[in-house]
Amino acid sequence: MGAAAAAQAARPRRQRDPFFDNAKYFAILLVVAGHSLANLLNVPMAKGLYIFIYTFHMPLFIVITGYFSRNWTFSGGKARKLIINVGVPYVVFEVAYSLYDWLAGRNELEISLLNPYYLTWFLIALFMWRLSTPVWQQIRWPLAVAVLFALLSYMSDLGGTFDIHRVFGLLPFYVLGLTLRPEHFELLKKPIARPIGAVVLAAGLGGTYLVMDHMSRNWIYWKHAHFELGVGNFYGTVMRLTMFVCATVFVAAFLSLVPRRQYWFTQLGAYTLYAYLLHGFVTRLLNFTGWWGADWMHTPPGVIIVICGALVVGTALCSKPVVRSMSWALEPKMTWAFTPLRRPGRPG
Repeated sequence: MGAAAAAQAARPRRQRDPFFDNAKYFAILLVVAGHSLANLLNVPMAKGLYIFIYTFHMPLFIVITGYFSRNWTFSGGKARKLIINVGVPYVVFEVAYSLYDWLAGRNELEISLLNPYYLTWFLIALFMWRLSTPVWQQIRWPLAVAVLFALLSYMSDLGGTFDIHRVFGLLPFYVLGLTLRPEHFELLKKPIARPIGAVVLAAGLGGTYLVMDHMSRNWIYWKHAHFELGVGNFYGTVMRLTMFVCATVFVAAFLSLVPRRQYWFTQLGAYTLYAYLLHGFVTRLLNFTGWWGADWMHTPPGVIIVICGALVVGTALCSKPVVRSMSWALEPKMTWAFTPLRRPGRPG
């Protein structure tokens, strides 16, 4: 045992790929900017950017999450890490946001772990997706099955528990990440991919401005059944398939533009969950205090200023001081809550 432990300790740790940390950093900036633009949708500039960002920003995060979940199993204490790093933060921030909402002036205090508040839905969805990982690894055509489940889920009223429509609806992006391999990302790193990606994103943004006044914004939230959107199952299914394709293409285009080398912001990409869970307190504060109603914000220059502010906030919330002060909530040490790892006994 001692020799094996020494050999493992001597083995060099696998270095993080800066490409993925850079991708996560820029992705979280999209999330924070998107949530900020949500309050300025009476400005056409903000509305177009908002819808475009929402088309692919969470699929981007989910694809990357799925890619790094390829080797997830119930062995080696990984299930415990899932509880500590996903389950516990879900409970903590579900309670925290509910209290924050109540203290800001709501008449009733509501804490429901079955009905995710605001952005906490992603944690419960991630918890379920991770638990299902071994199943997808055994299926011959996992992506096709996941897309089928997603399309069927929007044909029924599944209720609001755990934001279940989002769990099923965005599942294909998680499964897509599970099926990707390093060589797929190498294709996006080729020099020719960058100008193509830029053109695709520019075309997507332009197309968004053309259709934004002719579609319901509820489509981009991935949480409403067809009947809630006032469409039949055929039209709804065609629309969902179109959104799956567009989101996937935009994710690939975005990744083709991500820097490959180490930069000052690269390390921040390892802590994007901090920015994701904490930035809501900032945007909610501006909402509760009525600051979003300031006239200067509802102008094109105001939109630009808000976006710049969102980029600063997103960056700051990934910084080391924030991580050190909030690790108790997002990466708690909870060895006291678990028994020693049980291993299967040898047959007698």
